[in-house]
Amino acid sequence: MLSKNKIKFIQSLESKKERNAAGLFVAEGEKLVNEILLSSFETTYLAATCEWYENNKAINIGCIPDKDIVSQEELNKVSFLKNPQEVMCLAKLPKHVLSITSFKNELSLILDTIQDPGNLGTILRIADWFGIENIICSRETVDAFNPKVVQSTMGAICRVKIHYTDLAEAIAEIKLLNIPIFGTSLHGENIYKADLATNGFIMMGNESKGLHPNWLPFLNKQLFIPFYPADKKRSESLNVAVATAIICSEFRRRDIITTI
Repeated sequence: MLSKNKIKFIQSLESKKERNAAGLFVAEGEKLVNEILLSSFETTYLAATCEWYENNKAINIGCIPDKDIVSQEELNKVSFLKNPQEVMCLAKLPKHVLSITSFKNELSLILDTIQDPGNLGTILRIADWFGIENIICSRETVDAFNPKVVQSTMGAICRVKIHYTDLAEAIAEIKLLNIPIFGTSLHGENIYKADLATNGFIMMGNESKGLHPNWLPFLNKQLFIPFYPADKKRSESLNVAVATAIICSEFRRRDIITTI
């Protein structure tokens, strides 16, 4: 049974300030919770219905220090989902060390002021799909451990490391290390014709404003996703998560071609 204090505490974790103070985040639903339990995250609390416990006896939950068997009605009270599921857990926030030097031979992402939780969650899933292990985020980007972001990652949060930092400092270090930075621009080069690298950083900008003009001089190459056909009326822009998927796909396609 969930006590009033526990309900109040779980609900408080919707706030970034409270998450940071407690050092915990919330994950809900069978798929996501199972991913959390099998990952390197340290789970501190699990609340689930009898049915969930019965159907998941094979999962080792003995190391979780605090567990409750609850009714669906109780879970509904603390759920952040429109359609609450049978299980939720609390896990410790990870502490990743940002070491740009170690990214030198990898493909990584830089996110400039991504504000929509769904977009960030989808970008994490895209990064996970294309084997991108590290994402550098501006401090203005939505918190990756916001319940909406965590949920929309569908488990990618377990594998992709997110680093929040001052972008000016990070970009200065990247340039000193001679690691290429690619970014999107309406005035950029057609991505399907441009020379791309197998390593470096792909920089994506804000949903409505794109990349801040301050960053453009630091890009080794500005890239543009062409529309088709050229003379047809179309949307003004692509969703940032969709654009990220297209760009990551083309980078990986080139990588695959060069290794065949």
